[in-house]
Amino acid sequence: MKTPIENPVKLLIVDDKKENLMSLQIILADRGYEFVEANSGKDALRILLKSQDFAIILMDVQMPLMDGFETAEMIRQSDKLKQVPIIFLTANMNTTDYIFKGYQAGAVDYMIKPLSPEILQAKVMVFTELYKKNRELKIKEEEATILNAKLLKANEELEAQYNAIEKYATELKKKNAELDAFTHISSHDLQEPLRKIQTFTNILLAKEYDNLSPDGRIKFDRILYATNRMRDLINDLLNFSQTNVTDRVFENIDLNIVIENVKEALRENIKEKKALIKTNIHGNVTIIPFLFIQLLENLMNNALKFSQKEIPLQIEITSRMVNGKDLDVLNLAPVENYCHIIFQDNGIGFEPEYSEKIFGVFQRLHSRDVYNGTGIGLAIVKKIVENHNGIITASAKPMEGAVFNIYLPQ
Repeated sequence: MKTPIENPVKLLIVDDKKENLMSLQIILADRGYEFVEANSGKDALRILLKSQDFAIILMDVQMPLMDGFETAEMIRQSDKLKQVPIIFLTANMNTTDYIFKGYQAGAVDYMIKPLSPEILQAKVMVFTELYKKNRELKIKEEEATILNAKLLKANEELEAQYNAIEKYATELKKKNAELDAFTHISSHDLQEPLRKIQTFTNILLAKEYDNLSPDGRIKFDRILYATNRMRDLINDLLNFSQTNVTDRVFENIDLNIVIENVKEALRENIKEKKALIKTNIHGNVTIIPFLFIQLLENLMNNALKFSQKEIPLQIEITSRMVNGKDLDVLNLAPVENYCHIIFQDNGIGFEPEYSEKIFGVFQRLHSRDVYNGTGIGLAIVKKIVENHNGIITASAKPMEGAVFNIYLPQ
């Protein structure tokens, strides 16, 4: 990448004699200066009205019509030009009054003719270097002003975005609360007519079932199936809405106790499937007990439901304490300690591409005619894990079982 060519430093040289102008350019040659000539005071003022970017003015004092003193006084009246240094070049330095008049007119220095090339070169170099530094500083200040303006605008945009997000989050929180209340109330309201349907259905089942025609019995059985499914759906919706609880009380307890409670609750289902449940638990775990019992119930029900008919169901639950840096899992904090729980079964499994889909609400991978269910159980599981600030993943292969990995920060 090429460095941009720096603008040359401009010098205004003022003298009524051509040979003096030439002499100045020869002395200061080969130093990267750009010379602008003026052969009178008026000519110098005319040039300065068009351009003010001069590093220094070298001006003869004794010029006809308008001498150097008058010209300097006129220059100093301009706000844009009064900072440009003026060096007087003169052969007349006889009196103190003469010197004082020069400084009073605005000169920063005097040089006596005949000029010393070395001294002139040194003095001009001092002022031109000062000019360069001031020019660089000005550019930096302009860049800083532009950058500050951009930062100010960016901060205003960020503040507007933050306010919009905060407003959206408040609205979303309100909508979620309304939705949870609606789900809870609706589920309870739905249960009342459902109980009446089940009550009258049970009366018909006890007294009139044998009197029904074969076609009527089929329709009656469908009513029973539909009401039972409706009951399961309402219960699952209630459970799903209750996983949003804000009062989350964590306890440090033995996971074996939680598993035994779940096994007791599902004892008949486990017995019916002749399922074998193995555990290998290491240490206590910090959890919300009533939610975690529900989580394990749902996982175990899922395994019982999707077991293979020809092979006895086996469920294995293991746990270990491990640091995040030792786990190759996205979004886990490397400095955090985690309880890694593995829930594995030898059921029908599923295709690997469904490993995320199975956690969605009302997501089903199999026909309801083949496997009963509402499609909410694993969604509840994921929500409970998230309420523990954890992560859950699933992996499986068809007819080779499924594995659920749960990571809970401790």
